[in-house]
Amino acid sequence: MPVFHAPSHCASHRARGEKALARLVEQVNALRTRPVTGEDFEEMEREFRALFAEAEREVVGETLARLDVDLPFVEIEGRRYRRVLRSHATYTSAAGAVGVHRTLYRCGGERAVVPMELRAGIVAGHWTTLAARQASVVVAHVTPQEGERVFRELGRMRPSKSSLDRLPKGLGRQWEGQREAFEAALREGGEVPDEAVTVAVSLDGVMVPMKDAKRADGTVGYQEAGCGTLTFHDAEGERLDTLYWGRMPQPHKEVLKTTLGAELEAVLGKRPALHVVTIADGARDNWRYLDALAPQGTAVVDFYHAAEHLKSGLDACYGEGNAKGRAQYEKLRHLLRHDCAGVEKVIRSLNHERRKQPGNKRIAEVLGYLRNNRHRMGYAEAKARHLPIGSGVVEAACKTLVTQRLKRSGMRWRHAGGQAILTLRALIQSKRFDSAWELLSGTYRREVNIPDNVVPFPCKRAA
Repeated sequence: MPVFHAPSHCASHRARGEKALARLVEQVNALRTRPVTGEDFEEMEREFRALFAEAEREVVGETLARLDVDLPFVEIEGRRYRRVLRSHATYTSAAGAVGVHRTLYRCGGERAVVPMELRAGIVAGHWTTLAARQASVVVAHVTPQEGERVFRELGRMRPSKSSLDRLPKGLGRQWEGQREAFEAALREGGEVPDEAVTVAVSLDGVMVPMKDAKRADGTVGYQEAGCGTLTFHDAEGERLDTLYWGRMPQPHKEVLKTTLGAELEAVLGKRPALHVVTIADGARDNWRYLDALAPQGTAVVDFYHAAEHLKSGLDACYGEGNAKGRAQYEKLRHLLRHDCAGVEKVIRSLNHERRKQPGNKRIAEVLGYLRNNRHRMGYAEAKARHLPIGSGVVEAACKTLVTQRLKRSGMRWRHAGGQAILTLRALIQSKRFDSAWELLSGTYRREVNIPDNVVPFPCKRAA
């Protein structure tokens, strides 16, 4: 990026910054020598923070002003833009509001652009990159209203509830516009734990309240969001690390499945010897995808879902809470979990009960579930090989990614807003946020060049 001569107004910003730093030293020294008691310590700490924040704002404003360009013409991405006016604007920095004079340029009848903002990577019109990063992390975890209170308590920047609501939506649009390229970059830079011998792929769904899915009676309508995980295990079956993805409702979880497939392919490209385990509940759509994804891997229906089906069948046979039924459940559950032929023995036992109660539809349903998934129920063998047999990781993802943030009292979501939050939360939980933010924030920066026939104005020094 070319180095520009600073426009004349930089001198005033520089002078203000120097005065702010001098004032900071003077006032801090005064506070340091002031008598202090336990009762006024908190107030003195607040004063220290306020002084440093004020100086920080002045220096940030000075630095922003140095990125301004005040020339008749500039070139941005090969197009010439003409200077049209100068105006004052306020930006949200991590230290608080910063006021800066900047120059606007226009190409033809298009909307004016601000080279200073393009060079600094100003996000969503008024956020510095650090402020936007901090705010996006906060609203990924709490509501905009709660975020507003958090920032006011911290005493630095004070974004409004509405600006905190708009920010993730803007970031989400940027991410979705280049999602495939961003995800490919994250995959390329991702590392597989050295101790990993197994990679488990899981997906599940959770219902979320949608604004555009009202029922006929006016009550809240729900649609299924998708969650996916890719988890690494060591030779003893201990979980090492997990990558998370969350997608708002979409038919057949198409984007989620495509993403999981690409991630698994990248992982196996780096570590082809990893053993693949696919884990899910008994939903047929999930298994159509997982069986095609890893036909040579080990397929496992979540043991706890299988046990729940078994219990419901025995409850239908003996009655819920019946002592004999409970004893039979414990016996068959143990066989299913620990016996290499467990699923076949459970099927035979339930089939015996069905013959005694031919009209019991629930027993028939459970038998169908077990027969359809018997090849995915080798739990004893899987545990002997230290392979996972439960989908608890992806079920926890449904809770931590979706439920804890999107299903709070009174919430309803549109697709774009909900997806923005899920993307941020998934990146944070996957420990990929730092790399992702570098990619995302880079989309707000542009290179600004001086045309060959334009002579920069010399900088006028402050008196």
